Amino acid sequence: MLGLAIGDALGATVEFMTPREIGAQYGVHDRICGGGWLRLAAGDVTDDTTMTLALAGAWIETQGMPDADACARAFDGWMRSKPVDIGNTVRRGIVRWRLSGSTEAPLSSDAGNGATMRCLPVALACYGAAPELVSRAALVQARVTHNNPLTDAATLSVIQMVQTALAGSGTDEVVACADRLVSAHADFDYRGRRCDNPSGYIVDTMRAVCQAVATQDGFKPVLVDIVNRGGDADTTGAIAGMVMGALCGERTLPGEWLRALSPSVREACVRDASALIELSPAYRIQ
Repeated sequence: MLGLAIGDALGATVEFMTPREIGAQYGVHDRICGGGWLRLAAGDVTDDTTMTLALAGAWIETQGMPDADACARAFDGWMRSKPVDIGNTVRRGIVRWRLSGSTEAPLSSDAGNGATMRCLPVALACYGAAPELVSRAALVQARVTHNNPLTDAATLSVIQMVQTALAGSGTDEVVACADRLVSAHADFDYRGRRCDNPSGYIVDTMRAVCQAVATQDGFKPVLVDIVNRGGDADTTGAIAGMVMGALCGERTLPGEWLRALSPSVREACVRDASALIELSPAYRIQ
């Protein structure tokens, strides 16, 4: 959870910039310093983190898997809190629920990354659960706003990456999760040309994240690599951050980045991550 927030805060500064623009302004961007198009204070985060915390709240309040209405209510409460930004697909899904009570977006060609960026609570609360339960929990929250086979597949893959890392497996096993995604959906093939300036299209997002995880060694190198690609850098940073946070562990997180996070964000991440993992079957077995 801290890794997600760090990646979000780091990437938000350069969101929608190209790698060339980042290089001209920052050289290599590697500080949590705020700014960007949202004009954030240093250490503040975007919808990637705050929507994740909203979903975490639904799990914690329910003390188990929230149903689709509980997820929708959590997202609606988040939207009413006037978040600093909100994606168009997410907004449409929440407004649709308000107007009609429908908790499933229509099948869409809009394969956005909004359902994937917020999936970490599922990975934590369902750690050790049967794959069928993990899949159901992932798609219940996703379908409130997103309904696309590519988004579904990417969301499940990221959850698998996080859970594989939590199990103590190394980078090779995490990368193997990405390779299974590619085997099932060739659009996600990340082994070719470098994916710079990734958009909010989930294929772009995942290709960039998988390239960074597969080619860099350690939390900081992966995060610096991914955010300096620009584009939707808060979301690519958040997804890479959650995977690498699970893979590397809290002790490897750069102290200067942890200290730079807003204290309220840092405290919420620690509190909710602890509560979520205590809901997991793996924790209860212990």
